[in-house]
Amino acid sequence: MKVFQNIEELERAVGTHLGQSGWHTVTQRQIDTFAEATGDYQWIHVDAEKAAAGPFGGTIAHGYLTLSLVPMLGWQIYRVEGVKTAINYGVNKVRFPSPVPVGSKVRAGVELLSVESGGGGGHRVTARVTIEREGSDKPACVAETVSVVA
Repeated sequence: MKVFQNIEELERAVGTHLGQSGWHTVTQRQIDTFAEATGDYQWIHVDAEKAAAGPFGGTIAHGYLTLSLVPMLGWQIYRVEGVKTAINYGVNKVRFPSPVPVGSKVRAGVELLSVESGGGGGHRVTARVTIEREGSDKPACVAETVSVVA
């Protein structure tokens, strides 16, 4: 865990890789719960029998489920002390280069791209988050996230 004492210290880290999270195993229960929360019951996610004969040989996590792991994994990598709030502002770009089969272990790495002063005393923090899957040459998700820290 990289701990920055303030925004100024975070600004000095722009252009660096901040580290990686621990591994997280994606379970069928997690996939099913995500399907229930979003209403996305596509068979490649929730029908193990049909998915076994499908293109991935079993069920896979939703792309947006993989993306939704960014906050949980990111909080393991770094934090900024002395701020009141840190909220998601959006995502500039997201790609899902490879699937995440059920039972996969994934982890995130974060590269700090920019820290820009915004109105109201806050700062926009842009980071490239890469979620990798253990044993895969391609990342599962690459997202350019934007947070507002004040």
